Amino acid sequence: MSVTRGQRAAASKRRAAPHRRVPPSGRTPAWWGMVMFVTTEGMIFACVLASYFYIRFSTRGPWPPGGIENPELTKPLVMTALLVSSSGPMLWADWAVRHGRTGQLKGGLALTLLLGATFLGLQGSEYMEKFKKFSWSENVYGSLFYGITGFHGTHVAVGLVMILFTIVAALRGKFSAKRHERVRLVAFYWHFVDAVWVFILFTIYLSPKL
Repeated sequence: MSVTRGQRAAASKRRAAPHRRVPPSGRTPAWWGMVMFVTTEGMIFACVLASYFYIRFSTRGPWPPGGIENPELTKPLVMTALLVSSSGPMLWADWAVRHGRTGQLKGGLALTLLLGATFLGLQGSEYMEKFKKFSWSENVYGSLFYGITGFHGTHVAVGLVMILFTIVAALRGKFSAKRHERVRLVAFYWHFVDAVWVFILFTIYLSPKL
């Protein structure tokens, strides 16, 4: 069977055509990296909170010891409201970028940044009040209080830096409905930080009153 000139040209084009890469399916390495990071940090928080209860119930006498008063709840509850509610605009930002609404993405990220920064500001003012009553080296309770809340505050600060860089990237037009993984990863981390604080609220502030 003879091969026509057109068939030979078509075969030549197919051979010369560059190989197209098939996009990988499933989760990306960045997603798995964030999952592993959050899992590791979650285990660390679980260990330090378990240590708090172990030391508390192993210590004779009143808790907190050394004449330290039970934690006041007004400011911590305000801080909780701020941090937990910040998950709302972060969810909004995540939804907006997946639908190509970059303007709403920037608004959601900015509101999350504001709420998180306010939380840190209130935590700093709480520390100033606590330092007048006891320090981190006062006793085991002081070490646990500042260690646990400070460790979480560091995570909040890291999350705020991540959000700030994400806002800058959004202003530069780096995200779209098809390119938004960074936003989703930052949102994942931020929701984790918010959830951990709820357990800290119960452990540090509520449990001594039970």
